[in-house]
This record gives sequence, C-alpha cells and structure tokens, in this order.
Amino acid sequence: MSFDLTSRQQQVLEFIKEAHSRSGVVPSTREIQEHFGFASQTAAVNHLRALERKGVIQRQAGKARAVSIVSELKRESIVDIPIYGQIAAGMAEAVEEESVGVISVDSGTSGISRKAAVFALKVRGDSMEGAQINHGDLVILEHREPRSGDVVAALIDGETTLKRYVLERGRPFLRAENSLYPDLTPVRELLVQGVVVALIRKFR
Repeated sequence: MSFDLTSRQQQVLEFIKEAHSRSGVVPSTREIQEHFGFASQTAAVNHLRALERKGVIQRQAGKARAVSIVSELKRESIVDIPIYGQIAAGMAEAVEEESVGVISVDSGTSGISRKAAVFALKVRGDSMEGAQINHGDLVILEHREPRSGDVVAALIDGETTLKRYVLERGRPFLRAENSLYPDLTPVRELLVQGVVVALIRKFR
C-alpha cells in the first residue's frame, strides 16, 4: 500500500520507527524538532498530522508520545497458524504429523486469540459434509478440552480422524455428519487432539 509520502514525511516516519525500536518509546515533538532542525515544534506537529491523515500513524489526543505505527499495529493482530498436513474426514487412518506451511489470519476478524494454541489441517474426505466441512477445506483447531457436540480431530485406537465428539452416559464416541459412515466407538482409547474453531475454504 502506498501512502504517497513526501521525502520529509518519510524521514520523520523512519526517525519515529528507529527511535521506538531503540528505546521502546516514540520521540516527542520537541525531539523531532531538534533532530530535523525545525524552527518550532509546530512544524513537527504538522508532519505528525500529515502522517496521521495519510493513515501511516495513529495518535492519541492529549498524549505527547502516544503514537502508533499502523503497519506494526496490523502485524500485532496477526496469528500465524502452522499447517500440520491432512486429516481424514472418512474412516480413521494412521497419519504422521508434519508441518507443511503456515496460514496467517487476523485475530480480530477470525475471533482467534493470539494466545490460543492453534494449528490447521487440510480435510480429506466427505464424512463431515453435513457440518459444512468439505474435502479440501482447511480447518483451524485449538488445543483444549472438547465439549459434547464439538467437531474435533481425534486419535481413536491409534488412528486419526475428523468427527463430531459425542458424550452419552459418560462414554465418548465419534460421529460423522454423513449417513454413509458409522459411529466410531473406541476399543482402547480416544484422544482429542484439537477442537475446530474456524474453517477456510478455497473457491475453485
């Protein structure tokens, strides 16, 4: 994105960035004035106003050093989510976890906290179509305790699958959202690896 800055505005912006990186605080208008040799603080204020109008910085009224750089604010809201390969939305199968990339989402828009322990998997199969989770979709999952009715990635008797977690009479099992697939009841163990919290679909 181009902000169409003048050369002096660009210099002021770089000075703010460098000072903040070095000391953790942004320079005051007096410090900007002294650095650039402006005749008065008014010139420094005018440059800050111009940068604010062009959407490069945000200022908080009444506070001399309350300046935020917009590009850094935007990055602070981004969550980088590792993609750990694929997951079967069909019959459970043995799968080795492997990191195949990263997807970045905005925490405010997605509702995913930057502090959440999340990961993503690509769906393979059609057993969850009734839950609007289709083959090729990317599901984002959070490491947390499941509630009955959650869609989860689960390890059942050593094999991994994407299903709905159901708890009846204190006993958990997995349910597909496609009548072609049976319920899966663990013989030995059922370990939930993550709960689906979001879905990303690529339109072809």
